[in-house]
Amino acid sequence: MNDAITAAWRRAAGHQRRFDARFATYLDSLTDPAGSGLEIPRLGTFPARALELVRELSLRGGKRLRVILLHEAAALVTDEDVPGLDEAAISIELLQTHGLIHDDIIDDAPTRRGGPSTYYAYRHDFPDRPDTALALAVLAGDLAAFLAGRVLLTAPLPPDRALAMAAVHADTAAATVAGQFLDLERDFHPAPDTGLLHEVTEYKSTRYSILAPLRMGLLAAGADLTPYDAELRRYATALGIANQIHDDWLDLFGDPEALGKPVGSDIRSGRRSYAVRALLDVCDESERKLLDAALGDPGCDEDTLDRVRGIARAHGVDRRLRADADHHARRAADQTAAWDGRWRPEAVAFFAHMPAWSVTRDR
Repeated sequence: MNDAITAAWRRAAGHQRRFDARFATYLDSLTDPAGSGLEIPRLGTFPARALELVRELSLRGGKRLRVILLHEAAALVTDEDVPGLDEAAISIELLQTHGLIHDDIIDDAPTRRGGPSTYYAYRHDFPDRPDTALALAVLAGDLAAFLAGRVLLTAPLPPDRALAMAAVHADTAAATVAGQFLDLERDFHPAPDTGLLHEVTEYKSTRYSILAPLRMGLLAAGADLTPYDAELRRYATALGIANQIHDDWLDLFGDPEALGKPVGSDIRSGRRSYAVRALLDVCDESERKLLDAALGDPGCDEDTLDRVRGIARAHGVDRRLRADADHHARRAADQTAAWDGRWRPEAVAFFAHMPAWSVTRDR
């Protein structure tokens, strides 16, 4: 790794540390009556519990890649401090919290980021009231979504800039929900083609995890997106596909301890992921019977998963997925060639290296 890349990742670690502290302060301020906190009912415990669970999941970690992308996008045009980046980062991460809470309801997932999912935290609170637990989890996810919009609209920014960033956020949130619909529809197809898988990836994750941080970081720095939006989309789309293929690889072949959650969730939920689609392509009749029995079986045991992994490795599915992820990562990196000479080289180097890192991470 050359000196420019080393410096970029050192900056990325700094962005993550500063953000985690700033995020905690912001979330604490929501319940601070002496500050500009959120007005919640004084009576009752449910609203405060929802804020507690949103806070806990939000601060439990993750790679904060969206935060890093925001800061590095702004760094493409300036090395000065940029007002509004903290608020944009909080907004994007709260949108992520919203998505995780609702994902875990849809998937009936007990764990997230090494701890209980919000849904299962409520199930623990209300073991004899499953409908109440479900309703409260849905509302907690909604709360995170509305807070995500609020933070931008109350940021100390010039009104036109705050409005432009909020518009990106609103469009991104709507696209992400549309992606959730498509994600569910995909699994009604016994073997969806890669075009549909790419479309799910684009709407469910790429737009809020990559494209929105790029757009909002540049907007915060005062850049005009119009001349560059098409190439930003191409970069984001290729990187998003590479990321998702690698995520699907990790779900079948990854280390549960590094991931902070069990592997095999795509098999158990019957999700037609890139990995499952690749398996369906190569299974013979007897292997297909095993796979069909495992798909959608929440009680699928580790022995069965090991057999599915053995089939995948025997047919080279693990290598094929890695090759496909590498291909899309290279496509993303190639987009940054046009950025040389236009934007600051330190940040360009970060975005050029980011795709290769994204397909070698262990979580």
